[in-house]
Amino acid sequence: MTSKQERIDLLERQIARLQGRMNTLDSRSTRYGWARVIIFFVGLALSILGAMLVGWWLGIILLIITIVAFGIVAHFHGLLDRSLARHTIWQQMKTSQVARMKLDWGHMPDLGESETPQEHPFASDLDITGPYSLHRLLNVAVSKDGNERLRSWLLVTHPDLAAIQQRQALVSELTRMTNFRNRLMMHSLFASRRLKEQLEGQRLLRWLGERQPARTLLPALVSTSVLQAITIVTFLLGLVIPLPRIWVFSLLAALCVFFATAKQRGDVFEDASYLRYGFATLSSIFSFLESYRYGQSQHVKALCEPFYRDRSEGPARLLQRTARVSSQATLKNNALLWIIVNALVPWDLVCAYRLRQCKDQIAERLPEWLDAWYELEALSSLATFAYLNPEYLLPDVMEQPAQEQGLLFEGEGLGHPLIQSEKKVTNDFTFNKLGEVVIITGSNMAGKSTFLRTLGVNLCLAYAGGPVNATRLRTTLFRLFSCIRVSDSVTDGYSYFYAEVRRLRALLDELAQPGYPLLFLIDEIFKGTNNRERLIGSRSFVRALVGHNCLGAISTHDLELVKLEETVPEVRNCHFREQVVGGQMVFDYKLRSGPCPTTNALKIMQMEGLPVEE
Repeated sequence: MTSKQERIDLLERQIARLQGRMNTLDSRSTRYGWARVIIFFVGLALSILGAMLVGWWLGIILLIITIVAFGIVAHFHGLLDRSLARHTIWQQMKTSQVARMKLDWGHMPDLGESETPQEHPFASDLDITGPYSLHRLLNVAVSKDGNERLRSWLLVTHPDLAAIQQRQALVSELTRMTNFRNRLMMHSLFASRRLKEQLEGQRLLRWLGERQPARTLLPALVSTSVLQAITIVTFLLGLVIPLPRIWVFSLLAALCVFFATAKQRGDVFEDASYLRYGFATLSSIFSFLESYRYGQSQHVKALCEPFYRDRSEGPARLLQRTARVSSQATLKNNALLWIIVNALVPWDLVCAYRLRQCKDQIAERLPEWLDAWYELEALSSLATFAYLNPEYLLPDVMEQPAQEQGLLFEGEGLGHPLIQSEKKVTNDFTFNKLGEVVIITGSNMAGKSTFLRTLGVNLCLAYAGGPVNATRLRTTLFRLFSCIRVSDSVTDGYSYFYAEVRRLRALLDELAQPGYPLLFLIDEIFKGTNNRERLIGSRSFVRALVGHNCLGAISTHDLELVKLEETVPEVRNCHFREQVVGGQMVFDYKLRSGPCPTTNALKIMQMEGLPVEE
């Protein structure tokens, strides 16, 4: 397996090569820019001089040559600038990947405005959302909805085994499809480069939902066509044989119908332009998915099947039709010609009818295309995370508690993905049976809170269908609930202790609900009150949890609480410890069995110069 550092080195070499190419392209772009300026002014000057000194015909010839030369240079300059834009996006992608591997938050793309749900069972405690969160670390989606779909997977409260297994199969294939993922992201970023916000297909979908069916234009189209046919036929016959000027009346009637149906037709040019632009932005992505050769990647191929199922009505074909209608609708820019043409043929009505046909076809297929694209972006985020962290693996997730096998949760080499590799310490941990409560003791800064978050974050990754930071993880399905980052509220008048009580009350309420077993993570239980009441409350709370449809871990500084192991069979003790080396405390952050034999509060106070009585 390629190591993480080897992949970082590979990406950094690619970034350096891209920078070299970009410097070359930028230099060439500057030369093309100057060439366009020189061609324009020199050609214009020669055209004027030729017309003045020789004749107007020479001036026109030189002007035509200037325009052709300017157009050719402008064309190649545009190609060069598009190539430079692609190289820039490609470099940004690679730089972002290195930043994700190094946890360099300053060089990761922002998620935009997304509030952390306050009442969620674990979102805030486990840093699932926010500026320095698991969601931001994983997300490579360009669309707003793909971003939100990934977020919803990470925040799932009732995991679905079938969905997890399906995502794991897709993530496994996509992890190997590096070129496909990079090209998909390239197309998405290139399509959105002129937009301030993320691509939002739902906006186009809502606009399409306001359409009227194409058939509503048929009466106006038929009546106008008949009147205009009468106009042309009677006018031509009148040139041959003497006839009353019927064509004048039919022409006026056709114009009346044309202007009377203006509201029904709508602004064909504006609508066609919006549809062409909005759909073309997405179609460049959809066309890539339509034409890609998926080979043996059967799960990804099945997910993308809506794009290539019917190529006659696929994204590329529909875009061509929309572009043709949009080009034909530009006739409105010439008002006089527009009126003359529409007086003789139903030009705008035909454009409006064909535009509505395009709308109908796109509106019918777009929801399925968007759903597949959003799913693919969210899955690509998980697959990219797996690729950038080759030491991570897909967990073995089971639905029913495997009590006959002795374990409900078994993790080896568990680490926290939001901690840098060089600082990370991994641990092994198991939950053996339902109703079990593990009490974790240890000194300040020994790693208790981080370990609780490690358990929770890896379960979130597992239930999202992604890889976990472990060498082995086997788990059943749980409902996850945490009480780690409790804060008081000045505006609502809550003290810290009351906020913690409310949170633990919510935990008990969740425990009373039917469903999968509840896995809870509680940090420093009842630390907002005095020692005596904290001990009484903690013992009572633990006794209320043991033996029920739950299991979990509770960290505490109260060493008296570890004595519950002697009287309550479902209670188990674990601890973290530290050593004093050269007058400094050293933590190894390794989890051990049994209660903590040491404390360090007084030592920390002494080290910081506070008075401590012996």
